[in-house]
Amino acid sequence: SLVIRGEKDEQAVLCSKDKTYDMKIADTSNMLLFIPGCKTPEQLNADQASCNVIHSQIAGFSNNYWELRRCRPKLKKLRKLLMEDPYEGPDSWKDQTLTFSKYTTEDLLSLIQASEEEILHQLQVIDACKIEGFWRILEFDYEMKLLNHVTQLIDSESWSLSKVPLCTCLEELGSLEPREMIEHTLLSYGRKYIDDAGEVYFEMHEDKICRAIAQMLLQNAVKFNLSEFHEVWQQSVPEGMTTRLDQLKGLALVDKSSRPETIFLLKVEDLPEDNQERFNSLFSIREKWTEEDITPYIQDLCAEKQTVGALLTKYARSSMQNGVKVYNSRRPIS
Repeated sequence: SLVIRGEKDEQAVLCSKDKTYDMKIADTSNMLLFIPGCKTPEQLNADQASCNVIHSQIAGFSNNYWELRRCRPKLKKLRKLLMEDPYEGPDSWKDQTLTFSKYTTEDLLSLIQASEEEILHQLQVIDACKIEGFWRILEFDYEMKLLNHVTQLIDSESWSLSKVPLCTCLEELGSLEPREMIEHTLLSYGRKYIDDAGEVYFEMHEDKICRAIAQMLLQNAVKFNLSEFHEVWQQSVPEGMTTRLDQLKGLALVDKSSRPETIFLLKVEDLPEDNQERFNSLFSIREKWTEEDITPYIQDLCAEKQTVGALLTKYARSSMQNGVKVYNSRRPIS
């Protein structure tokens, strides 16, 4: 089945089970006729002894049709809706007293311009979880509290980061937080697998844990001295993990022109979804970008079979600066 999605102020899109298409009316010079029970030449028996003229009733006609073009699902709104009421834990007074801004799968399907599979995949990407039938995003401080419980337990038990047992985690931490929240944290920051004995284990994602801790450190500072940040960051991550700047792609930006070099928070999900608006926003933050720096912030704009290079050619102008290719805006930024 196909569904047309969009609210009154949005451009309509057509969705199949797993793809999203832009809809545009196209004109045709050939008139299209609607004939009930119409048979094509292939459906007619070619061996008929006598070919009879078939009289057909024309039920209607059209000079235009809908042209569909595969497009990126419009998923920015999904996080925005769920962030209206992030989950702060079972003890939060807000959760016990307020009932607004909670969305079921059906609600999201009627509000988000994307196919069902694309929406469900994005819910996984943003680590949303279902609580009492509603999709929720964990409030960042609460998420960090849960992650801290898990990493401290791994540390105290001297477990390998590639073999964290679910059962023991739930037993040890179940008195501190709801068991489903502990499991959700393990699922968000690790990969679930079952060993030969049938026990459930998690292999923790080092990069994702380091990235979350960096966000926690950066969100309270406008800018952070890069070398100081590196030191504090490495000290803050669980033992055995190594911090690297490439773990922060699309989350933080290094300013190499300042002395000393600094780093600040710049999350790709906070930038506009429209291509031109995204580039305007990036060029207002920084006048000239290297391809390496800008790629994490425009990668998600690439349509099917489109490259970052093609986007830069369309929306930016390139020049050489100290032997390095840089990109700036094609139009003046106010």
